[in-house]
Amino acid sequence: MRGSLVPPDVPLYRTRVEKFDDLVLLAVAQLEPRWETELSGVEFAVEEIPPVEPDPDDTDPVPLARLEPGSVVFGEPGRPARIVLYRRPLMARADGQEELAELVLDVIVEQFARWLGVDPQTVDPSYPGDE
Repeated sequence: MRGSLVPPDVPLYRTRVEKFDDLVLLAVAQLEPRWETELSGVEFAVEEIPPVEPDPDDTDPVPLARLEPGSVVFGEPGRPARIVLYRRPLMARADGQEELAELVLDVIVEQFARWLGVDPQTVDPSYPGDE
């Protein structure tokens, strides 16, 4: 286990959606010390479920996230890369808040590494890898 990923001092009245958003922000914050410059070129978003039309490149029948690489237009600001996490599939795969926090971090690491074109363990040395 990689330490507690559950945010401290979260009010009890937070909704499940707000708690999930907090986990996404916490995971990104864990990567910022090492990847601050690269993260500035990526937006993070949460959607409830994946789109009805599956991504033909995705081998998982129920994807947990998607990467939109962004676009660069010569001489103009392009669209930034975007990592979208799917809340319901992620929550369905985790048993409890701590496991959900680890899963969110792993998925963000995987998508961010894919965008960078590196191995997930390069992004986060504590990434579990192939177990």
